[in-house]
Amino acid sequence: MLNERDALRASSRWLARRWWAIALVLVFVYAFPHYPSIRSANELPRLYLVMAMADDGTFAIDKGVARWGSTADVSPSRGHHYSNKAPGSSMLALPAYVALRGVTHAVAGREPTLGEMMWTFRIWTGVIPTLLFLWLLWGFLARFVPDDPDGSARRSALAIYAIGSMAIVYSVLFISHQLSAVCIGAAWIFTVRVVDDGDDPRWMLAAGALAGAAPLVDYQAVFAAVPIYIWATIQLVERRRGLAPFVWAAIGAAAPIAILLLYHDAAFGSPLRTGYAASETFAFHHQKGFLGMDRLRWEAFTGSTVAPDNGLVVFCPALLLAIPGWVLMVRRRMQAHVLVTVAITVIYLLFISSINFWRGGWQLGPRYITAMLPFLVPPIAVTLGAVARWPALRGAALGLGGVGVFIYTASIVEFPHFPEKFKNPLYEVTLRLIGDGLAAPNLGQLAGLPGGWSLVPFALLVAALWGAALLGPRGAWRPRLVAVGVAVAVTGAVVLAYGGFRGGGRVADDAYARTVAPAVKSQMR
Repeated sequence: MLNERDALRASSRWLARRWWAIALVLVFVYAFPHYPSIRSANELPRLYLVMAMADDGTFAIDKGVARWGSTADVSPSRGHHYSNKAPGSSMLALPAYVALRGVTHAVAGREPTLGEMMWTFRIWTGVIPTLLFLWLLWGFLARFVPDDPDGSARRSALAIYAIGSMAIVYSVLFISHQLSAVCIGAAWIFTVRVVDDGDDPRWMLAAGALAGAAPLVDYQAVFAAVPIYIWATIQLVERRRGLAPFVWAAIGAAAPIAILLLYHDAAFGSPLRTGYAASETFAFHHQKGFLGMDRLRWEAFTGSTVAPDNGLVVFCPALLLAIPGWVLMVRRRMQAHVLVTVAITVIYLLFISSINFWRGGWQLGPRYITAMLPFLVPPIAVTLGAVARWPALRGAALGLGGVGVFIYTASIVEFPHFPEKFKNPLYEVTLRLIGDGLAAPNLGQLAGLPGGWSLVPFALLVAALWGAALLGPRGAWRPRLVAVGVAVAVTGAVVLAYGGFRGGGRVADDAYARTVAPAVKSQMR
């Protein structure tokens, strides 16, 4: 009996220490928003490529196209069909596919279904890498907020990024933006360990491999590598660290870069010719300027940052907390990290403002700049740490974070794609689906909960995660309740105010009735 009691107490203590991480995992895996009827142009070509490599030893996706149909992101080349995406996420999914195929053969005597493959690839290339990165990021943030002994500022900043930004959307979809953010963000963290902390230069092998893998996964991730490389080079030379860090980084980066060039050559006839260059559907976009970048557009900048239908800081206003964070970092003599993170932010804002296909089709935020987001988390953590002494100010800051948490978590369990026809998609898609009692396939439905009721456990998980961030450090209840009250008021006021954005009218109503609602209904159990 004593042994059983001791085991129970040990289990309780283990859960008490790790419940937040467990709840975070459950939020990421709770729903499976897979809708075959919309024929996801971003996901299907990647899936086809996994099967082609594993089943036929080729990069040509002809069999997938013949079986499930072509999409806008399939490029013809030399008599075959190819995915026009960077191939890294499909290559990472290979072992998961082989394992899944073995299981379905052994258990059911059949090939895996499209839905089984999509779920497996999303978990393997999106959810798992993101969760591992969040663990890595948790430790990394400690250097920016050393006066945060209980980790409340870090936890809040991590929650804003994990469940209140595009990070969660492109983790639960088989779209490589978040995987590239993980690669380049982790490369930065390992580089800082070597440069700032004087760790073993062999860590640069991992940094180089991750930095090289970032464009293998998503081409535009290479932009973030440039400021990191310049900063690391200057620092290593000034500190006379020798050639070893550079050699290890070069060795690490060589393999993924070589793989990408060989893929281009095999699929499109030249190491420097991408699938976008071979694209026919969007050739008028991709073949203008350099990779579609031809001139700066004010429409693209505002449409990607403050527009009601796709604005970065509309869906995630807490990103603005990075600005005072940078100021504080300068005062704390962290100028080098400020320069790197500001440079990356400016580069991606210029990038999204200069590509002629900046809207990027169906998306929940300006997805092309997802790789920028990890670099905003440290200054956000610094801001949250600085306002911890003022409950009302802390509550206001976290209230902005709550807006992103509400929008992104509510949307991933409904329809995590905002088509261009919707001018106020939060209300015209997400909240309308909730009001109609519709939901993506989820664990609640598997447990027998009907319709919208199946989302109640998910809402409780999100509330617990965000509530822990709101409560903050242990201490007197009065200031903690003030912070919670202000945060809830700010979040509610902003979300309600968004209802005043002009909608898409009859066009949006028709799109909802013909495309969105039927897609969700078809997958409900």
